[in-house]
Amino acid sequence: MKKGFVADSVLLLVTLIWGTTFVIVQNAIAILPPYTFNGIRFSLAAIVLLVYILIKDRNSFLHLGKKGFISGILLGVFLFGGYAFQTAGLAYTTASKAGFITGLSVVLVPIFSIFLLKIFPKWPTIVGVLLATVGMYLMTMIEGGHFDWGDLLVFLCAIFFALHIVFMGKFAPQYKTLPLAWVQIMTVALLNLFMMFFYDYPSVRIDDLLQKDVWIALLITSVFATAFAYVAQTTFQSYTTPTRVAIIFAMEPVFSAMTSYLIQDEVMNNWTIMGGLLIFLGMIIVELPPDLFQSLFQWKNQKRRAS
Repeated sequence: MKKGFVADSVLLLVTLIWGTTFVIVQNAIAILPPYTFNGIRFSLAAIVLLVYILIKDRNSFLHLGKKGFISGILLGVFLFGGYAFQTAGLAYTTASKAGFITGLSVVLVPIFSIFLLKIFPKWPTIVGVLLATVGMYLMTMIEGGHFDWGDLLVFLCAIFFALHIVFMGKFAPQYKTLPLAWVQIMTVALLNLFMMFFYDYPSVRIDDLLQKDVWIALLITSVFATAFAYVAQTTFQSYTTPTRVAIIFAMEPVFSAMTSYLIQDEVMNNWTIMGGLLIFLGMIIVELPPDLFQSLFQWKNQKRRAS
């Protein structure tokens, strides 16, 4: 089995986890302020991952080096921006719409890749991006056809997530997976805790942490949507390209919409379904080899000559 296929499959699982957490996070931040929620979430994830690293390979941090730490911090800053704007935006928009707008990173990744990494996408990737973009447009327009304050915040989140994907594609092959992932997560935790003391501290109560929606959300997001997800992304993105990862992550709004429909009874009409199908089709096309038509043409010529 090709490593690229395995990588894409694991990243799709990560996308499924992220897509299903929009509703969970939205319910939690209605009780706990955003910086506090993310600070605790990423702190717990950093602790879980650190324990795992110490058990499996406690010397791995030594191989990271100064440049590795700086790279991890930069990735963490992009992650912090993404989650900060996304969590804040969820307070002013719907979970499904936030998922759709977050998915706009699929458009931004190939653009950033061209200018920042000089990586030019092949034709299947271009077609896949276009289909995914149209799909997300259809799904977003169903929500009202305009951007409000919450939508703008989530769009800024998409920019930061796109930058994270692009630079992850650059740094992931250079350093060991676990310590690089830990530095990212720890950076996000520290930045959120710092912001928490400036913006959330007066309004945070211990009773809020004990509420069921909050501790369930913290448990699921810290272990599965953070620790596992970013170790998986750091590990497997080195076997694929940033633009392919963006196409896979474009399924996040589809999973978000499905979760919103099942849990919160949000409407999924024909346009929403059509948009999801276009995103899924874009994912399939991006998996096609760039020389597919040339190979088929050569095969037909060989078959014709043989007959």
